[in-house]
Amino acid sequence: MSAQDKEQLIADHFLFKEGDKYLKSCGMNRDWPNGRGIFISNDKTFMVWVNEEDHLRFISMEKGAEFVQVFERLCRAVNLIEEQLKFAKTP
Repeated sequence: MSAQDKEQLIADHFLFKEGDKYLKSCGMNRDWPNGRGIFISNDKTFMVWVNEEDHLRFISMEKGAEFVQVFERLCRAVNLIEEQLKFAKTP
């Protein structure tokens, strides 16, 4: 990713910025950005963060109050991803 793309993602709050004192104190900035990734839909309504603060973080969002649409998008995405990656579960 280019430096310009990285700065835009930080400005859009889609990527955390390096150097945050709280993330630094718990070792989150260690080895940044190796082993991490972000996948963003073309319309920027769905994202998956890989190895940022969580192993996987799914984000479904859009402007307005269409909660049902946002939740349905999240459910569809998680189900599609789980077809390829089995999530660890315990009772």
